[in-house]
Amino acid sequence: MTVSIDMGRTVSGEAAVLDLEELLATRLLVQGNSGSGKSHLLRRLLEQSSSWVQQAVIDPEGDFVTLADKFGQVVIDAAACERELAVIGARVRKHRISVVLNLEGLDVDRQMKAASVFLNALFEIERDHWYPMLVVVDEAQLFAPAASGDAGEEARRVALGAMTNLMCRGRKRGLAGVIATQRLAKLAKNVAAEASNFLMGRTFLDIDMARAADLLGMEKRQAETFRDLARGQFVALGPALYRRPVKLVIGDVETAARGGGPKLTPLPETAPENVEDLLFQPASDDERSEMQRRPAPQAAPAEILEQLSRRQRQGEVREDGEAEPEDAAEQQAALQAVLAGLMSEPEAAYQPIAQLYQDFQVRLRIARVSAPPPDLSEFRRLVTLARAGVGAGEIDEAEWAQAELIAESVSEDMRGIFLLIAEAAARGEPCPSEEEIARAYGTRSLGRARWLLTHLEERGFIVCASDLRGNRIVTLPDLGWQTSTVAGRAAG
Repeated sequence: MTVSIDMGRTVSGEAAVLDLEELLATRLLVQGNSGSGKSHLLRRLLEQSSSWVQQAVIDPEGDFVTLADKFGQVVIDAAACERELAVIGARVRKHRISVVLNLEGLDVDRQMKAASVFLNALFEIERDHWYPMLVVVDEAQLFAPAASGDAGEEARRVALGAMTNLMCRGRKRGLAGVIATQRLAKLAKNVAAEASNFLMGRTFLDIDMARAADLLGMEKRQAETFRDLARGQFVALGPALYRRPVKLVIGDVETAARGGGPKLTPLPETAPENVEDLLFQPASDDERSEMQRRPAPQAAPAEILEQLSRRQRQGEVREDGEAEPEDAAEQQAALQAVLAGLMSEPEAAYQPIAQLYQDFQVRLRIARVSAPPPDLSEFRRLVTLARAGVGAGEIDEAEWAQAELIAESVSEDMRGIFLLIAEAAARGEPCPSEEEIARAYGTRSLGRARWLLTHLEERGFIVCASDLRGNRIVTLPDLGWQTSTVAGRAAG
């Protein structure tokens, strides 16, 4: 049986259809810059196919939760049930329930990890439950990035693995991947290459147009046509669509996203005498609690160049006539001093690793440190430990070495948190506060701090409990250490 999904009309006025059975045997890639109508296209596909096939939508912005009102998809709030996503994913396949995984409210790392857990649960189900399923991933470049970004390396690795399984091996397990992206150049090539069907929308960047043209088998000079597409127009190609590129216009939809696009609205008619009161009245307690510190001012490029030039001139002719330090130990100490100076900045705890790494390299040149800088992976490890502020200090060296050995089993981005708690336990101090844990991780979110503790506990590195006063007590079973509720109490 052939099931044809009505996607709209071709520019010549003919019906534009998609062969659903053929799509289930292949995969689909949708590409279009912001405002091209990409989400509208996905919504049309989901609405038209909802009665024919089970669906799962990975929704990072919460745009597709409104499908539930009319078409019956169950909305899974990932922020509320991260720990149960694997179980929920398995049940989704066993009971053939269409769902929307709403990742709104999670930061990028948690979105990637939640999506990977859910996708892996769909993928790893027993053979008896390999029913056909349409798996739509919006903003796929977030979950299958072509290069590392601000997200942690572990989150990127597991998300990319889940997306690769979906697109490369999912077909035999009944999973038909539909991935949509704003930036084709930011999507991992091994994931995009598995698609056999393409719907390419309006694109302006040369690198994205070139990749789109390459996937469609078009000549480079034809890539310019993607700039001329109107909103809602897409070039279609593939066994489930057309054997040659065909331009089509996506039809209307029955539901809409909660927010919708930005629209011009009249300015409020506030009386002039009230304007100053609105702006300059004292801040309320709620407003103060929501305010965040502004990022530390960054030096302009001209200022950095001037600093470099000034230090170079000073190095050429030193007043005391001494040579620049060349001893390896001195250079390493100088490198550590630069790192310490960088991490002493008030906002360093909250800046992305990539930005810190660039700043670190500039400071090394300014300080004329000739020692080779650590690579990005090693720098991330050093920053993690520096943010946590951990160190053996007065702790027995052998015991602390054991703690560091266990920490090697903890994911790289959480290693500093584990050692921070271990140090407090070894010193007989209370468990670090949620604010301290959040800062050590590079975030201001207390919810993220609680999630970190839960994550470490789930993996058996710590055990959390509370005393009668509600104070958190953390036990490290592999070390036999425990944080205290009273500073100075021996760890045990």
